[in-house]
Amino acid sequence: MQQASPTIALGGGCFWCTEAVFVQVRGVLDVESGYCNGQRPQPTYEQVCSGSTGHAEVVKLVYDPQQISVREILEIFFLIHDPTSLNAQGNDHGTQYRSGIYFTSPEQQQEALALIDELSQCGAYARAILTEVLPLANYWPAEDYHQDFFEKNPYQGYCMAVAAPKVAKFRKTFARLQKSDR
Repeated sequence: MQQASPTIALGGGCFWCTEAVFVQVRGVLDVESGYCNGQRPQPTYEQVCSGSTGHAEVVKLVYDPQQISVREILEIFFLIHDPTSLNAQGNDHGTQYRSGIYFTSPEQQQEALALIDELSQCGAYARAILTEVLPLANYWPAEDYHQDFFEKNPYQGYCMAVAAPKVAKFRKTFARLQKSDR
């Protein structure tokens, strides 16, 4: 019996931006925008945005560890968002935009904590890293119109102003990890 590919969920602010980057990463087999680690079952976007459900906007990644390591995934994650900003990314504010790594294995947890410690020790950021590292819980996919949002709406204002620069930053810094079909 073949073992299922591992998953990890990442909260780096608006899921449109995070998804826009990770769909381009070699070894990432699937990217789904969703909500996790809140209290309400099957929350809607409006409920999550109200801040009343406790969920974070995340992307759930399914990846091939033979093509990309957890460390590489997390290095990309730390490049494309500000892990020192409490409950906010840019103009997006609220607990749903918190920085978070939601693991599904002890190895992912260890890798996340080790990288955060390493980034903190070397002074990679002027402020403390506030990324929460927790087991993935109460995950729900976001509504269909959120899936592949950047790909479907590249000229939408938010996508041009916020997501596109993150994609460009990924391509410049991690060109070796970019899918060849992009």
